[in-house]
Amino acid sequence: MPHATNRGQRIHYTVEGSGPLVVLQHGFLSSGNESWMQSGIVNALSDRFQVAYVDSLGHGFSDKPADPALYSQEQRAADLVAVIDDLDTDRAHLIGYSMGGWMSVGVAKYHPERLASLTLGGWDLVKGGETARPAGFETDVTFEQVIGALRSMAPALVEWVSPEVEPGLRACWARLTELDGAEKAVLSVEVPKLLWNGRDDPYHDPMKAFSVEHGLRFLSTPGDHISAVQVHGAEAGRGLRDFLLSQ
Repeated sequence: MPHATNRGQRIHYTVEGSGPLVVLQHGFLSSGNESWMQSGIVNALSDRFQVAYVDSLGHGFSDKPADPALYSQEQRAADLVAVIDDLDTDRAHLIGYSMGGWMSVGVAKYHPERLASLTLGGWDLVKGGETARPAGFETDVTFEQVIGALRSMAPALVEWVSPEVEPGLRACWARLTELDGAEKAVLSVEVPKLLWNGRDDPYHDPMKAFSVEHGLRFLSTPGDHISAVQVHGAEAGRGLRDFLLSQ
């Protein structure tokens, strides 16, 4: 299995197709295969692009350390750059969804020269997870609350979460509140940019308004935060393909 190594941690990725490099980064509790291959998004892109879909640190076939210091935005952005380096490419089209969007903001912040374009899906780059906070919650949602809710609402998403991997996931979740400089980093990076959200996702309307305010392209697809990828991936794939081919 191909992998890149960053700060001693193995980051697994899979490659399909050939052409300009597109790197896909999934969201929290998912995997590269589940988010991108099973959804049909890889198939929508791989006839024209070399598509690398990455397992985030703590997920899939990548290493799962428990040290919170390894999950900072700067460290996670460097994981994606390590994959780009491993594929011997100077710049890549980067598509990040949810947590992957947060990681992709980190690439714009710390490694903007490595981007050919930037797509942020399922993430509010201004307020982060606060936008999706359920009614009645006055503080950030905890890891325990997320896992508990998903065990009831989407058990397949968390059936792989064992006591062995939980410390790494807990450390990963805790770092997702890092937002300093996100808006500035995205707006200042001089590459084509796309914001993408499912129409039933709480992030949709704020990010659509942000895209209008700043003259960015916006992709609106069916579905909520999870189903926009896992159920409606074929439609999302067509929109992402159109954006990439327009450059």
